[in-house]
Amino acid sequence: MATLILVRHGRSTANTAGLLAGWTPGVVLDARGAGQAAALPARLAGLPLAAAVTSPLERCRQTLEPLLAARPGLALHTDDRIGECHYGDWSGRKLSELADEPLMKIVQQHPSAAAFPGGESMRAMQARAVDAVRDWNARMDEEHGHDAVYLMCSHGDIIKSLVADALGMHLDLFQRIHVDPCSVTAIRYTPSRPFLLRLGDTGDFDSFAPRESNADKAVEDGGNAVVGGGAGAG
Repeated sequence: MATLILVRHGRSTANTAGLLAGWTPGVVLDARGAGQAAALPARLAGLPLAAAVTSPLERCRQTLEPLLAARPGLALHTDDRIGECHYGDWSGRKLSELADEPLMKIVQQHPSAAAFPGGESMRAMQARAVDAVRDWNARMDEEHGHDAVYLMCSHGDIIKSLVADALGMHLDLFQRIHVDPCSVTAIRYTPSRPFLLRLGDTGDFDSFAPRESNADKAVEDGGNAVVGGGAGAG
Protein backbone atom coordinates (compact mmCIF):
# COMPACT_ATOMS: atom_id res chain seq x y z
CA MET A 1 0.00 0.00 0.00
CA ALA A 2 0.92 3.65 -0.22
CA THR A 3 3.46 5.68 1.74
CA LEU A 4 2.01 8.89 3.14
CA ILE A 5 4.11 12.01 3.66
CA LEU A 6 2.39 14.29 6.17
CA VAL A 7 3.49 17.92 6.21
CA ARG A 8 2.26 20.32 8.84
CA HIS A 9 1.75 23.81 7.44
CA GLY A 10 4.49 26.37 7.99
CA ARG A 11 4.44 28.71 10.96
CA SER A 12 1.39 30.96 10.82
CA THR A 13 0.40 34.37 12.11
CA ALA A 14 -1.84 32.62 14.64
CA ASN A 15 1.06 30.48 15.88
CA THR A 16 3.21 33.51 16.62
CA ALA A 17 0.28 35.38 18.20
CA GLY A 18 -0.47 32.45 20.49
CA LEU A 19 -3.96 31.97 19.05
CA LEU A 20 -5.89 28.77 18.49
CA ALA A 21 -6.71 29.34 14.84
CA GLY A 22 -8.99 26.47 13.91
CA TRP A 23 -10.99 27.49 10.84
CA THR A 24 -10.71 31.23 11.56
CA PRO A 25 -10.36 33.03 8.20
CA GLY A 26 -7.36 35.19 7.38
CA VAL A 27 -4.70 33.05 9.06
CA VAL A 28 -1.66 32.94 6.76
CA LEU A 29 2.01 32.02 6.96
CA ASP A 30 4.28 34.50 8.71
CA ALA A 31 7.75 35.32 7.37
CA ARG A 32 9.36 32.28 8.99
CA GLY A 33 6.55 30.06 7.74
CA ALA A 34 7.04 31.34 4.20
CA GLY A 35 10.73 30.50 4.48
CA GLN A 36 9.89 27.02 5.73
CA ALA A 37 7.58 26.51 2.75
CA ALA A 38 10.27 27.75 0.35
CA ALA A 39 12.69 25.15 1.71
CA LEU A 40 10.23 22.27 1.36
CA PRO A 41 10.95 21.42 -2.34
CA ALA A 42 14.65 20.87 -1.60
CA ARG A 43 13.84 18.73 1.45
CA LEU A 44 11.62 16.48 -0.67
CA ALA A 45 13.84 16.52 -3.75
CA GLY A 46 14.20 13.11 -5.34
CA LEU A 47 11.07 11.77 -3.66
CA PRO A 48 8.56 10.70 -6.32
CA LEU A 49 5.16 12.08 -5.35
CA ALA A 50 2.08 10.68 -7.06
CA ALA A 51 -0.17 13.45 -5.75
CA ALA A 52 -0.57 16.13 -3.09
CA VAL A 53 -3.65 16.53 -0.93
CA THR A 54 -4.25 19.65 1.13
CA SER A 55 -6.48 20.96 3.84
CA PRO A 56 -8.65 23.73 2.37
CA LEU A 57 -7.23 26.29 4.80
CA GLU A 58 -5.01 28.99 3.34
CA ARG A 59 -1.95 28.30 5.49
CA CYS A 60 -1.75 24.77 4.09
CA ARG A 61 -2.26 25.87 0.51
CA GLN A 62 0.46 28.50 0.93
CA THR A 63 2.84 25.89 2.32
CA LEU A 64 2.50 23.82 -0.84
CA GLU A 65 2.84 26.68 -3.34
CA PRO A 66 6.67 26.43 -3.68
CA LEU A 67 6.48 22.65 -4.04
CA LEU A 68 3.83 22.89 -6.74
CA ALA A 69 5.88 25.54 -8.56
CA ALA A 70 8.90 23.23 -8.49
CA ARG A 71 6.82 20.28 -9.73
CA PRO A 72 4.39 21.64 -12.35
CA GLY A 73 2.91 18.22 -13.07
CA LEU A 74 2.07 17.37 -9.46
CA ALA A 75 -1.69 16.93 -9.04
CA LEU A 76 -3.21 18.86 -6.12
CA HIS A 77 -6.41 17.79 -4.41
CA THR A 78 -8.33 19.39 -1.54
CA ASP A 79 -10.00 17.35 1.19
CA ASP A 80 -12.00 19.01 3.98
CA ARG A 81 -11.54 15.91 6.12
CA ILE A 82 -7.91 16.82 6.81
CA GLY A 83 -8.82 20.41 7.67
CA GLU A 84 -8.09 21.64 11.18
CA CYS A 85 -10.18 20.53 14.14
CA HIS A 86 -13.38 22.56 14.45
CA TYR A 87 -12.65 24.22 17.78
CA GLY A 88 -15.97 26.05 17.78
CA ASP A 89 -16.16 28.79 20.41
CA TRP A 90 -12.48 28.33 21.19
CA SER A 91 -11.44 29.38 17.66
CA GLY A 92 -9.42 32.58 17.49
CA ARG A 93 -8.91 32.78 21.26
CA LYS A 94 -5.59 33.13 23.09
CA LEU A 95 -4.13 29.81 24.21
CA SER A 96 -3.07 31.49 27.45
CA GLU A 97 -6.74 32.26 28.20
CA LEU A 98 -7.92 28.80 27.23
CA ALA A 99 -5.49 27.23 29.70
CA ASP A 100 -7.89 28.19 32.51
CA GLU A 101 -10.96 26.65 30.87
CA PRO A 102 -12.19 23.48 32.67
CA LEU A 103 -12.37 21.71 29.30
CA MET A 104 -8.61 22.11 28.81
CA LYS A 105 -7.92 19.46 31.44
CA ILE A 106 -10.07 17.04 29.45
CA VAL A 107 -8.36 18.03 26.18
CA GLN A 108 -4.99 17.31 27.76
CA GLN A 109 -5.71 14.20 29.80
CA HIS A 110 -8.78 12.55 28.25
CA PRO A 111 -9.10 13.90 24.70
CA SER A 112 -11.35 11.07 23.58
CA ALA A 113 -14.00 12.65 25.84
CA ALA A 114 -13.36 16.24 24.70
CA ALA A 115 -15.92 18.06 22.56
CA PHE A 116 -15.46 21.75 21.79
CA PRO A 117 -18.50 23.99 22.42
CA GLY A 118 -19.97 24.90 19.06
CA GLY A 119 -17.42 22.65 17.34
CA GLU A 120 -16.60 18.96 17.11
CA SER A 121 -15.22 16.25 19.35
CA MET A 122 -11.62 15.14 19.10
CA ARG A 123 -12.87 11.62 18.35
CA ALA A 124 -14.77 12.96 15.33
CA MET A 125 -11.68 14.87 14.22
CA GLN A 126 -9.56 11.73 14.28
CA ALA A 127 -12.24 9.58 12.63
CA ARG A 128 -12.66 11.86 9.62
CA ALA A 129 -8.89 12.21 9.15
CA VAL A 130 -8.34 8.44 9.34
CA ASP A 131 -11.20 7.88 6.89
CA ALA A 132 -9.58 10.36 4.49
CA VAL A 133 -6.24 8.56 4.65
CA ARG A 134 -7.85 5.17 4.11
CA ASP A 135 -9.71 6.49 1.05
CA TRP A 136 -6.61 8.16 -0.41
CA ASN A 137 -4.48 5.07 0.22
CA ALA A 138 -6.94 3.00 -1.79
CA ARG A 139 -7.03 5.59 -4.56
CA MET A 140 -3.23 5.82 -4.74
CA ASP A 141 -2.92 2.03 -4.87
CA GLU A 142 -5.46 1.82 -7.67
CA GLU A 143 -4.12 4.71 -9.75
CA HIS A 144 -0.37 4.53 -9.07
CA GLY A 145 0.40 1.08 -7.70
CA HIS A 146 1.31 -0.30 -4.29
CA ASP A 147 4.61 1.61 -4.07
CA ALA A 148 2.99 5.03 -4.51
CA VAL A 149 4.15 7.91 -2.35
CA TYR A 150 1.84 10.87 -1.83
CA LEU A 151 1.72 13.94 0.38
CA MET A 152 -0.86 15.52 2.66
CA CYS A 153 -0.51 19.04 4.06
CA SER A 154 -2.53 19.36 7.23
CA HIS A 155 -2.49 20.59 10.85
CA GLY A 156 -0.86 19.67 14.14
CA ASP A 157 -3.75 17.91 15.88
CA ILE A 158 -4.80 16.13 12.68
CA ILE A 159 -1.29 14.77 12.10
CA LYS A 160 -0.90 13.75 15.73
CA SER A 161 -4.19 11.85 15.59
CA LEU A 162 -3.09 10.04 12.41
CA VAL A 163 0.21 9.06 14.02
CA ALA A 164 -1.67 7.74 17.06
CA ASP A 165 -3.86 5.65 14.76
CA ALA A 166 -0.82 4.30 12.90
CA LEU A 167 0.85 3.31 16.17
CA GLY A 168 -2.28 1.70 17.58
CA MET A 169 -2.33 4.29 20.38
CA HIS A 170 -5.53 5.31 22.11
CA LEU A 171 -6.49 8.90 21.33
CA ASP A 172 -6.04 9.67 25.03
CA LEU A 173 -2.28 9.32 24.49
CA PHE A 174 -1.98 11.50 21.39
CA GLN A 175 -0.98 14.63 23.35
CA ARG A 176 2.38 12.91 23.91
CA ILE A 177 3.14 13.43 20.20
CA HIS A 178 4.57 16.71 18.88
CA VAL A 179 4.98 17.97 15.32
CA ASP A 180 6.55 21.36 14.57
CA PRO A 181 5.46 23.70 11.75
CA CYS A 182 6.51 22.42 8.33
CA SER A 183 7.73 19.17 9.84
CA VAL A 184 7.58 15.97 7.80
CA THR A 185 6.03 12.77 9.15
CA ALA A 186 6.00 9.60 7.05
CA ILE A 187 3.80 6.52 7.42
CA ARG A 188 4.03 3.44 5.22
CA TYR A 189 0.80 1.47 5.10
CA THR A 190 0.72 -2.28 4.48
CA PRO A 191 -2.19 -4.76 4.48
CA SER A 192 -1.28 -5.93 8.00
CA ARG A 193 -0.05 -2.76 9.76
CA PRO A 194 1.30 0.75 9.25
CA PHE A 195 4.94 1.66 9.90
CA LEU A 196 5.94 5.07 11.22
CA LEU A 197 9.06 6.03 9.25
CA ARG A 198 9.54 9.64 10.34
CA LEU A 199 7.96 11.81 13.00
CA GLY A 200 8.05 15.59 12.98
CA ASP A 201 11.28 15.82 10.97
CA THR A 202 12.31 19.44 10.34
CA GLY A 203 15.94 18.85 9.47
CA ASP A 204 17.22 20.96 12.39
CA PHE A 205 17.45 20.69 16.15
CA ASP A 206 16.64 24.27 17.16
CA SER A 207 13.46 23.21 18.93
CA PHE A 208 15.52 21.01 21.30
CA ALA A 209 17.46 23.97 22.69
CA PRO A 210 16.32 25.78 25.87
CA ARG A 211 13.70 28.42 25.10
CA GLU A 212 13.35 31.62 27.09
CA SER A 213 10.54 33.49 25.37
CA ASN A 214 8.53 31.04 23.26
CA ALA A 215 4.94 30.91 24.53
CA ASP A 216 4.94 27.15 23.89
CA LYS A 217 7.61 26.71 26.59
CA ALA A 218 5.34 27.65 29.48
CA VAL A 219 2.69 25.20 28.29
CA GLU A 220 5.08 22.29 27.83
CA ASP A 221 6.95 23.00 31.09
CA GLY A 222 3.60 22.51 32.82
CA GLY A 223 3.28 19.06 31.26
CA ASN A 224 0.59 20.09 28.77
CA ALA A 225 0.59 19.84 24.98
CA VAL A 226 0.13 22.96 22.88
CA VAL A 227 -3.37 22.58 21.43
CA GLY A 228 -3.20 23.14 17.67
CA GLY A 229 0.50 22.30 17.52
CA GLY A 230 2.42 25.39 18.62
CA ALA A 231 4.85 27.71 16.87
CA GLY A 232 7.99 25.58 16.93
CA ALA A 233 11.51 26.97 17.32
CA GLY A 234 12.49 30.53 16.57
